[in-house]
Amino acid sequence: DFKKMTIDNKALNILLVSLDKAKCNLVRRCTSTHEVWKFLILTHEGTEHVKKAKLALINKDYELFKMQPNESIKNLYNRLLDITNALLGLGKVFGKDGIVRKLLGCLNDE
Repeated sequence: DFKKMTIDNKALNILLVSLDKAKCNLVRRCTSTHEVWKFLILTHEGTEHVKKAKLALINKDYELFKMQPNESIKNLYNRLLDITNALLGLGKVFGKDGIVRKLLGCLNDE
């Protein structure tokens, strides 16, 4: 039992020293490494409800994605990459050619 407490204290110390001041102040009330870890996951990723709301918003951005007037291909690609990376982070999976089709489909005839 003492060995488990020692390991937990070491892990807790590692977590605390790796956090910035603001996050460290948020987890001060936690008494175990597990509590700190769960709290950090919740504050970073949000609840399941928040994840679903984020996914819906970003998915709408993806569906409505189109080239802006006078926008360069580089900026267009970077915007699409930001949206698709956010969706990937929330668990959405794209087909091999889905992103390429989206990019080619929204190009203007300029």
